[in-house]
Amino acid sequence: MKTYNFTIQGNKYTVQIKSFEDNIADMEVNGTPYQVELEKTMVTSKTPKLVRPEGPSSVPPKDLKVKTGLSKILAPLPGTIIKINIKEGDTVKKGDTVLIMEAMKMENNIQVEKEGTVKNLACKEGDTVLQGDLLIEIE
Repeated sequence: MKTYNFTIQGNKYTVQIKSFEDNIADMEVNGTPYQVELEKTMVTSKTPKLVRPEGPSSVPPKDLKVKTGLSKILAPLPGTIIKINIKEGDTVKKGDTVLIMEAMKMENNIQVEKEGTVKNLACKEGDTVLQGDLLIEIE
């Protein structure tokens, strides 16, 4: 039995739902019993709703201040590194394609979002990476 409290145009109502079968609800409103017929049968899904957490992002929030001065490039999705266009110590500009990875049978160009010098190359050609894995650090 479920109890609900309503206020409609200043009047207070206490509604108790006694039972609910097919499209008929037996309820009591302020102590008076009623049988209410619903026009449409309520259908509930038996399949649970899948809610996925957000994956890690390679772009930090704008209000986040990075103390180290390092910019990290993370794998946007799981895949395999097929070509690396840079090496440690190289200078890169915004928009440069630093590596190519294969994911879901497609080649994806991974580009730099910040100018700087490559400090750490955390992957090599042929490596399999997961979403969010560190690929490159730029200072």
